Amino acid sequence: MSIIFFLIGCSILLALGFLCAFFWAQRQGQHDDLYTPSVRILLDDDEPKEK
Repeated sequence: MSIIFFLIGCSILLALGFLCAFFWAQRQGQHDDLYTPSVRILLDDDEPKEK
């Protein structure tokens, strides 16, 4: 029975770790621009340089 309490405690700590990582990413602006990464490949028009 004590292993169940240990596993519940570990899962709560793991969930809190992921929650902290999510809030850190939000504060750092990781999810601000959702449009540009999807069209970046379409906007990349670098012409090859001829020698």
